[in-house]
Amino acid sequence: MEEQGQKCRRVVLVPCPYQGHITPMLQLGSILHSKGLSITVVHTQFNSPNPSLRPEFDFRSLPDGVPDHIISTANLVDTIALINVNCLAPFRKCLDQMMEQHGQYGEIVCIIYDELMYFSEAAANQLKLKSMILRTTSAATLTARVAIFRLKEEGYIPLKDTILHDPVPWLHPLRFKDLPVPGIQISESLLQLITNMYKIRTSSAVIWNTTDCLEKSVLTELQQQCQVPNFPLGPLPKIAPSSSSGLFKEDTSCIAWLNNQAHKSVIYVSLGSIASIDNRELVEMAWGLANSKQPFLWVVRPTSINGTEETDLLPEGFKEAVGENGCIVKWAPQKEVLAHSAIGGFWSHCGWNSVLESICEGVPMICRPCFGDQWVNAGYVSQVWKIGLELGNKLDREEMEKTVRRLMVEKEGGEIRHRIKNLRKEIELSITKGGSSYKSLSELLELIN
Repeated sequence: MEEQGQKCRRVVLVPCPYQGHITPMLQLGSILHSKGLSITVVHTQFNSPNPSLRPEFDFRSLPDGVPDHIISTANLVDTIALINVNCLAPFRKCLDQMMEQHGQYGEIVCIIYDELMYFSEAAANQLKLKSMILRTTSAATLTARVAIFRLKEEGYIPLKDTILHDPVPWLHPLRFKDLPVPGIQISESLLQLITNMYKIRTSSAVIWNTTDCLEKSVLTELQQQCQVPNFPLGPLPKIAPSSSSGLFKEDTSCIAWLNNQAHKSVIYVSLGSIASIDNRELVEMAWGLANSKQPFLWVVRPTSINGTEETDLLPEGFKEAVGENGCIVKWAPQKEVLAHSAIGGFWSHCGWNSVLESICEGVPMICRPCFGDQWVNAGYVSQVWKIGLELGNKLDREEMEKTVRRLMVEKEGGEIRHRIKNLRKEIELSITKGGSSYKSLSELLELIN
């Protein structure tokens, strides 16, 4: 926590309480702090970040009133809706206290809130404080989610198997299978959440964790539709000072194992912090990895399988079969892993943070999206940027073995590596002086100050 009595210009950050949202918000906070701004993080009690990992920030907790039975269902829509109802009054009170302590904590110059924490805008407006939105997904995800309303009206939803590989007529280059919709009928609560998260009421800007070289046409279209400036200043993992923001304890022993592996030989496997699969798929993944004969680093969380928190999830005989060719951990320091010279591929759920981190390190991907925006991201990785391979619908060990070998040892994988290497160079140019992301950050700082 910052020293009391320090006069400063302060930005208040309001992250959504999930790993994929907390990470980019704290990365943005680190960037702003490096530019001379003081940072207060106002967070829910549910999934609260660890203040000791960011001692330069001031952390304040909000009572969110989310009961355990809602959390245990892993229903993100209900959880987010409840947080937005319950946190408005406590957040307003928190801001009131900070403003009363102006001499101690400095002037609040801006509130930056995750698009899912839209109660923050109402509180900022009531207190006449400047607010901005941080969108933690790709720009393409916004256009795909907004299109859901039209798709529903025209009878495309629920999606039919016969059209999954067809292009969406007005949403090039996405196919129906790339849309961020569940296979069943979309609930009214999800549609209401989409409406709430994409409204811009009184906020003065939208900040994006993306960049022109990835999504220029989509970003241009969105800016034309928007009355306030949009600042695509990502990828945040490339710009932010490196530090952990994890909700999980990282097992760094895997780095020592990687140090003993050949250059670009290891496939890193992680389906993120929330996504889960059924037991059959985990068994098929295990034997697909074993049969590929490629060294692998595999993150297997206790909650990796739907509806269970068992710790020993791997099939009998698997560990003996792979021996030293595999390393299995409950959680890995992902940025450090992807930057390691031994990593040659990333089998990913295609969460946006993971996609950006992989591109920034020039690591090609195998796409296994599980829900939401991961489908959109996987479509772009495999079909638009062509820097990864899709797993098909069968998800059996033969297909998984074949896909790993296609990426890691066959000619096709070499071509993919060449494309992602070039994309990585474009990213690096975008964040250097004169680049599009560099300019966006400079313009954002002018608006904040």
